Amino acid sequence: MEEELRGILSERGLSVSSLPEKGRCLLTTNHFSPGEIIISQEPYVSVPNHSRCEVCFGSDKLKKCAACHFVWYCGSKCQKADWTLHRVECQALSKLEKERQKYLTPSIRLMVKLYLRRKLQDQKVIPNTVTDNYNLVEALVSHMSEIDEKQLVLYAQMANLVSVILQWPDLKLKEVTENFSKLACNAHSICDSELRPLGTGLYPVISVINHSCLPNAVLMFEGKTAVVRAVQPIPKGSEVLISYIETAGSTMTRQKALNEQYFFNCSCPRCMNLGQCEDIQESAVLEGYRCDANTCTGFLLRDPDNKAFICQQCGRLRKLEDIKQIASEVKSFSEKAATALKSGNYEEAGSLYKTVEKLQLKLCHPLSLNLMSTRESLLKIFMELNNWKDALVYCRMTIPVYEKAYPGCHPMLGLQYYTCGKLEWLLEETGNCIRSLTKAFDILRVTHGTNTPFMKELLAKLEEAHAEASFHTQTH
Repeated sequence: MEEELRGILSERGLSVSSLPEKGRCLLTTNHFSPGEIIISQEPYVSVPNHSRCEVCFGSDKLKKCAACHFVWYCGSKCQKADWTLHRVECQALSKLEKERQKYLTPSIRLMVKLYLRRKLQDQKVIPNTVTDNYNLVEALVSHMSEIDEKQLVLYAQMANLVSVILQWPDLKLKEVTENFSKLACNAHSICDSELRPLGTGLYPVISVINHSCLPNAVLMFEGKTAVVRAVQPIPKGSEVLISYIETAGSTMTRQKALNEQYFFNCSCPRCMNLGQCEDIQESAVLEGYRCDANTCTGFLLRDPDNKAFICQQCGRLRKLEDIKQIASEVKSFSEKAATALKSGNYEEAGSLYKTVEKLQLKLCHPLSLNLMSTRESLLKIFMELNNWKDALVYCRMTIPVYEKAYPGCHPMLGLQYYTCGKLEWLLEETGNCIRSLTKAFDILRVTHGTNTPFMKELLAKLEEAHAEASFHTQTH
């Protein structure tokens, strides 16, 4: 199988290699241009988030499986497509005692499906293919030696529940425990075109691709199919790199996230600047505090005695106690706002988030990620309330921070321009709408391609806006 996999990858202009300190990686044997598909793969196993169709991840007209009452389908077509695997899963889940059913998380179900799929492939009920077989799962890195004891105990308990569900006498609990560790490092959150999470999937070939905080490729999903596209020109003989984490944030924040989930430090060009002047400034702007002089836009760094902060632009001191006081108020109001939002009380949540924003304007740099996050919440609240005017104001406020936080061709920036364009269309700002949707399309055609329903809808909106502008030009 390994030799056959090399052959298939070679046909696609790719090869699997090993690099010191990085392990397996995906290299190019051809040149790839921005927007070009490098590789795509169906999941070996996948599970949807709660109340979504098991097969297409849709949320309309769902009905529970009548036998196990765990799995949902949107219709007979999806149910039939899943029946070979679900037939055996259904029998196992139906026997599960009531008190154990509440522990049946997506991770547990993913593992149960993993073992059932392996068994059905061994029995030739489901075909083995070069890119769809359990050997690829076995080759994945587990990082078992780096996991702390508490996490190890949790994985062992989860493995025990899998054993209870499957009732296989020869099931090796140690192997199942290790596979949970593999899932934590290798499974991907499956998202729709607007990056809303729909479920989780395991893509063993795509898991070979390593991380960079300044990636040359992006992983997106078309349905459940994982699609990796180039976002920069990738010369022949280069390593394909995607981002594993949210890349908006300081180098320290990114390294912490990578260490906690993936057990490595990133040494990409963006992370090599750690501790240098440029990196310190970026961290202070994105995650730090502002000068309290009204006309100054400087960022602050702690003084040597750790009792105050000094503005790096005007030299003004800001007391540590002052910052702590405002930060405490921000935390308190943010918690109340989040509670109101969760309960669907949008008016109250909006009022509370506006209070948070006022406090953060005193505390944070104008390009702060925390301030942007608050404004993102206000944008969503105003959209829920159909208040397009205020929603557009907040959407526009976030764009400069998106441009700062997401360097290069990033889907998050493209989607924010798309939201801006939709709001401008609703408010009949046709010229601005064309500019925003054009910026969105220029980014998203690289990250998403042009053939998905989402991209066709974006292009139709853009063409409609151009037609509207042309009509107004002719009639005036």
